[in-house]
Amino acid sequence: MAYTDRVKQILSWYGSDNPGTRANIARLLNSGRLTGTGKMVILPVDQGFEHGPARSFAPNPAGYDPEYHVQLALESGCNAYAAPLGFIEAVADQYAGQIPLILKVNNSDVLAAVPHPNSAITSTVEDALRLGCAAIGYTIYPGSGARNEQYENLRELTLEAKRVGLAVVTWAYPRGSKISKDGETAVDVCAYAAQIAAQLGSHIIKVKPPKAHLEVPEAKAAFEKAGIKIDTLADRTREVVRSAFGGKRIVIFSGGEAKGTEAVLEEVRELAAGGAFGSIMGRNAFQRPKADALKLLGDVMDIFAKAP
Repeated sequence: MAYTDRVKQILSWYGSDNPGTRANIARLLNSGRLTGTGKMVILPVDQGFEHGPARSFAPNPAGYDPEYHVQLALESGCNAYAAPLGFIEAVADQYAGQIPLILKVNNSDVLAAVPHPNSAITSTVEDALRLGCAAIGYTIYPGSGARNEQYENLRELTLEAKRVGLAVVTWAYPRGSKISKDGETAVDVCAYAAQIAAQLGSHIIKVKPPKAHLEVPEAKAAFEKAGIKIDTLADRTREVVRSAFGGKRIVIFSGGEAKGTEAVLEEVRELAAGGAFGSIMGRNAFQRPKADALKLLGDVMDIFAKAP
């Protein structure tokens, strides 16, 4: 398939990467219903590890089966499917090559009380190659007391992934003792998290939709002095995307907590209007009956396909 001008433009932003990595970024951009648009919708299913099976899959029991999720991603036309090692191993023999796979290489659970948000490295770049993945995924928690360890781990994983031609997707979720609950999705904090992930060499950055809250006093002063608009989600999205190297890194936004269909679609419309490159939507998709999930994901893709 010939690359569109938009895909060529995006690939030009990653000129320091080797041909293998650039080819895998192109695979992600040229898969599914949004092929060639420069937009992407990814189905991530790490919630079983992160939150537990009943909380994640009981609303739609078909989700206990790993194959259900990759089929949902494939049938809906997602650009990629992301999951931890076990779920990817359960489906890679049948589906690798049919849809790009992203191996989530660090994960945590909710069973232990820990002083600083952190995740264990649960799989490797070698696993991603063995399973035919296009990329690895890694979560950082800017603001956590364990952030330096996370940044150093991501640096090493990124170096290894780029050396063997894989792309790197970073979940950038601010969290820590100095950040309030509202601050975790504050527009200044989300923008800062996107900047950090870009500085760490990530190709694709996942953040949460930013709220109209400014957490850090010094950042609030800078926003006010520069006249940065944060009234609408589109305004805030624009600032987060701009913070990832002037929009020259792919920034996608999570679907967040489960919510009603119209609420999901209205949020996506605002994200698209603000220049988001796409959505990475888990619970809001796979916890619905399959027909409803396919309809929702299709509507989300239609919104991004029509966005400038």
